[in-house]
Amino acid sequence: MKIGVCGIACEKCPKMTSRTCPNYPDGCKPKQNKFCKIATCAFEKKVNLCFECSEFPCEITNSGPIAFGYCQYISGKG
Repeated sequence: MKIGVCGIACEKCPKMTSRTCPNYPDGCKPKQNKFCKIATCAFEKKVNLCFECSEFPCEITNSGPIAFGYCQYISGKG
């Protein structure tokens, strides 16, 4: 199972399943990516997953495929 930068299993990601992910079929990696703010942010902050960032959850993760309320819950900040 591949896990994207956002923390979702790539096989369940709406962009991956619709084949609109710019990293299809490899999944999201932390790197400069004009199509994915989350991957670019992780690259700039030198983390592999959003969950590893001290600022998680943030406005960038709010735009991602995981519900922001859930991100707040699992971070202990909600």
